[in-house]
Amino acid sequence: MSALTKSAVEAVLQQIVDPNTNTDLVSAKSVKTVDIDSDKLAVQIELGYPADSYLAALEQQVTEQLTALAADVSVTAGWKVMARSVQPGVKAFDNIKNVIAIASGKGGVGKSTTTVNLALALAKEGAKVGVLDADIYGPSQPRMLGIEGRPESADGKTMEPMQAHGVEAMSIGFLIDDETPMVWRGPMVTQALEQLLRDTNWGELDYLLIDMPPGTGDVQLTLSQKIPVSGAVIVTTPQDIALLDARKGLKMFEKVNVKVLGVVENMSTHICSQCGHEEHIFGAGGGQQMAQDYGIDLLGSLPLDINIRQSVDTGKPSVVADPEGSVAMAYGGIARKLAAKLALQAKDYSSKFPNIVIQNT
Repeated sequence: MSALTKSAVEAVLQQIVDPNTNTDLVSAKSVKTVDIDSDKLAVQIELGYPADSYLAALEQQVTEQLTALAADVSVTAGWKVMARSVQPGVKAFDNIKNVIAIASGKGGVGKSTTTVNLALALAKEGAKVGVLDADIYGPSQPRMLGIEGRPESADGKTMEPMQAHGVEAMSIGFLIDDETPMVWRGPMVTQALEQLLRDTNWGELDYLLIDMPPGTGDVQLTLSQKIPVSGAVIVTTPQDIALLDARKGLKMFEKVNVKVLGVVENMSTHICSQCGHEEHIFGAGGGQQMAQDYGIDLLGSLPLDINIRQSVDTGKPSVVADPEGSVAMAYGGIARKLAAKLALQAKDYSSKFPNIVIQNT
């Protein structure tokens, strides 16, 4: 048995790579404490992203690796979400640690479905999550979350967020009838979005996912420049025309200093519900190629599956409709990876600095 020293323990932990960050535990600064008492070893691991489903396996893996150093090994693993840096000059929220924009260059690629399932997957991992439906012209989150009714307001100025499946939500769809069209110009839309965001009494959230409208117009620029965004996720399909627009969306976030956490390739393959034949009807490898071209991660791929569509249409997205199914597992893997990618970014220390007030005395 090797000598039991802190450096020896860290050498072992450097060989254990977190599959969600693709980084070893030491480099990711996930090793919180290493306590050595004679031949007893206690190690505490703290991940920077929600990972309830991963902790038991991580504890077992670390324990097995460390038994070569000590006979008595105790490993505890947990997680804690910290606020991450946002665009320069934009003030972060006090009660929302991280705002993540889920965007696409064009409509029809499954962005809203991806948003709601990722939000539910993060909540399933133990995080406190909210969803803001920023698609004023075509709000879909009320239907997808199965929420009916109007938000309550105690003071006539602010609104309480709606709740479903353990997730907070706000949408213009809660305030209008289903068939009422929003015939508004750009300035009215952007003002409405800011009010929806800032006039909602969000709880203490680890993540607020914003379901962005498609495109790169006024709404996207306003949100990117006025809202403190910790990171963005681009949703696309493998189709060339979708990828072309997705690249524009990525470039927009780069111009406004919002970090793109990665790409999600939706409708990657179609599996026939009758015979099980798998076919790349929208092309193959487009998301991976885009990720390589821009030096970002392909967070995951999702199939074109009728069950995904049926689930959101009935207000019970795949993650809650079939939590142990392959589709829910795919969303879970993507959610952990995007949160883990965000956890590697610089922390936001703006709240730590005192306000300087100059006054005449």
